[in-house]
Amino acid sequence: MVAPLAISMGDPAGIGPEVIAKAWSRRSEAGLPPFFATGDARAIAAVWDGPITTIAHPDAANGVFETALPVLTVEDGGEIVPGSPDVEGARCALRALELAAGLVRSGAARALVTGPVSKSQLYQIGFNYPGQTEFVAERCGIAGENAVMMLAGPDLRVVPITTHVPLAAVSGLLSIELIVAKGRATARGLARNFGILNPRIAFAGFNPHAGESGAIGREEIELIAPAVAVLRGDGIDAIGPFAADTLFHPRARAGYDAVLCCYHDQALVPIKTLYFDEGVNITLGLPIVRTSPDHGTAFDIAGKDRAEPGATIAAIRLAGEAADRRAAADA
Repeated sequence: MVAPLAISMGDPAGIGPEVIAKAWSRRSEAGLPPFFATGDARAIAAVWDGPITTIAHPDAANGVFETALPVLTVEDGGEIVPGSPDVEGARCALRALELAAGLVRSGAARALVTGPVSKSQLYQIGFNYPGQTEFVAERCGIAGENAVMMLAGPDLRVVPITTHVPLAAVSGLLSIELIVAKGRATARGLARNFGILNPRIAFAGFNPHAGESGAIGREEIELIAPAVAVLRGDGIDAIGPFAADTLFHPRARAGYDAVLCCYHDQALVPIKTLYFDEGVNITLGLPIVRTSPDHGTAFDIAGKDRAEPGATIAAIRLAGEAADRRAAADA
């Protein structure tokens, strides 16, 4: 029997419990593979009146999945009030993440989907990672800088070369070595997780109009173009750099399989504009499959039955598909 997927619930006061429950409710129409949630089952019961079955081991998830949402319970949520996060909820979210990641690493579950967490709450309990990506990477024995964040929608995949750093610091952080490393990881990830064996990778310029041949910036000439040349020397179909304002219209998107952007918003603005309710964060460069919905905890709407589960459904579907492709390639 194929192992189920593990979904860490995220902050119990956020919308994670609600969107997981709604995803289970749409499991048949969405064609989702069996999964189970890790966290405090009371968080789901607080926002949903559907069937829940607590399980003691992932092996039990497949047997109950069609009739109830399986939950491997972490009894650590304290008093759960949707929309009101606290440190007890943060501890629960962290333990749920640790449990789910460990089960995937051990093979008891075949892919990891992570629910949204509150970094500000996690920082209060000693969490010292920029985000869940770096935490999962460390648990997998991978250096955080070697884990690549890709945001994926129906016909757009973007990779930010730098992530959660001040915009003023981006130019100083860019280097030929970093750009090449991200490009190589993206090419491998597209092949391994998406089945694109000869991926086409485009690069966005750093400056407006890609620097106008050096007139308004030289990052394209001194950093991005040399990195593209290295990647092409590796046999990777890398192109660019291009002016970022011309890279995301429909005709442009048909010309590449992924685009690497220099900084966070350059990558995330287009994906969230086009696919706000469908965007998936997939971490490349890990020995396991890890995805997450591309949204936060949304405490302002938690418990109000207003959370849209589309991104969670897409994250579960992509995790299952990527796990299948990896299994087939490794067979």
